[in-house]
Amino acid sequence: MSDYHLSQVNIARMLAPIDSPVMADFVKDLDRINGIADKSTGFIWRLKGDENNATALRVFEDDFLIINMSVWESKEALFNFTYASQHAGVLKRKKEWFHSMADMHMCLWYIEKGHVPTPEEAKQRLNYLNTHGESPYAFSFKGQFSAEDALKYSPKN
Repeated sequence: MSDYHLSQVNIARMLAPIDSPVMADFVKDLDRINGIADKSTGFIWRLKGDENNATALRVFEDDFLIINMSVWESKEALFNFTYASQHAGVLKRKKEWFHSMADMHMCLWYIEKGHVPTPEEAKQRLNYLNTHGESPYAFSFKGQFSAEDALKYSPKN
């Protein structure tokens, strides 16, 4: 459905403060990887703070929990950036910088074109996914939901 885009959030709990030597390689690559995202086919928007990334934004009550949010034309466009660009190399190194998380730490959902999702909205979707499982309201890459499915779905409270 062309009136909708795909929004995503992912969170990660850092092993050490963002300005520590442990996080140095991650921080060094942020601008490069964000630049690849910004130029990727299907990219629409990403959450940014004063540093042109979202690492300084505190959305959760945990100073070690960082957030990344973006909007894409489609799930395929996001998947291609995530797994078929140089971003994949960063994913392979995530254990060097981040704790393993028991709960879902990535969530996708459809939004109307032109809507800019908020961190609070992202928190709600991620919480819903962790509480209720995958649905057209909140899902992972494995979820085979369309924007049409999302329009018909009434989330549980």
